[in-house]
Amino acid sequence: TCEAFGGSAESAMGVAVAIELLHNFTLVHDDIQDQSHLRRHRLTVWSLWGEAQAINAGDALFAASHLALYTVSDRPQTAPLLARLARAFDRTTLAIVGGQTLDIENEGDPTVTPERYLQTITGKTSAIVEFSAWAGGFVAGGTESQLSDLAEFGLCTGLAFQIRDDLLGIWGSEAETGKTPADDLRRRKQTLPILELRREATNSERAGLDAFYAETDSSETEVAHLLDLLDRYRIRVQVEEEIRAYHDRANDALERVIPRGANDAADQLYALLDGLEHRTG
Repeated sequence: TCEAFGGSAESAMGVAVAIELLHNFTLVHDDIQDQSHLRRHRLTVWSLWGEAQAINAGDALFAASHLALYTVSDRPQTAPLLARLARAFDRTTLAIVGGQTLDIENEGDPTVTPERYLQTITGKTSAIVEFSAWAGGFVAGGTESQLSDLAEFGLCTGLAFQIRDDLLGIWGSEAETGKTPADDLRRRKQTLPILELRREATNSERAGLDAFYAETDSSETEVAHLLDLLDRYRIRVQVEEEIRAYHDRANDALERVIPRGANDAADQLYALLDGLEHRTG
């Protein structure tokens, strides 16, 4: 984003490294909270070294992310930007933690609505993408109007990304996702397709759905029944439309500030957006 607006990669490097370290801090702690043994096909930190040391590792990554961010002050042209970047960076962290808090509260709660779920992923998933797009434009000297559109681009891209993950967690192919189809159903994950189904279903169907999510084990017959319900109410079509709407919003926001073909960096942003919209893995 910085290069697309005429800035240099070097001027944005400290912020970029800070974002990557912050992201990994959240993943280390998220794996503890979810008791996940694998991340990116590798054993997670807590599963190798225990929860206490994983908390230490996450805390260290959080501190390291700030040290990376502070290198912005090493360059005369970006030093005046540090205070605003740091405030936005920490607000982003609070948004991520807030989303993660909601995510934990949502587990096993049959009253969670699609609106609450979108609030959850806005913090947990999209906030860091929103900050990334905004920060690149800020370092490059974008106007306040441009920065607002860049933030919208990042926010909607992040929302579409997470909802696509939700779709693939049920309907994705094993060859492309590395997961068994309908794995999110077996794991009782309350993703957007399930929340939309709960809203559309009859009272008796909703009671059966709640009973399924209250169980610890499930039969393939039960999973097949849920897939049938999802198909009957055309939930996949609804979710695809929602993904498309967020991608359209992201594309429109980006087009308001920089057109396709403006430069190589802008083309990379559009290529990223186009690829994410249709990804199958």
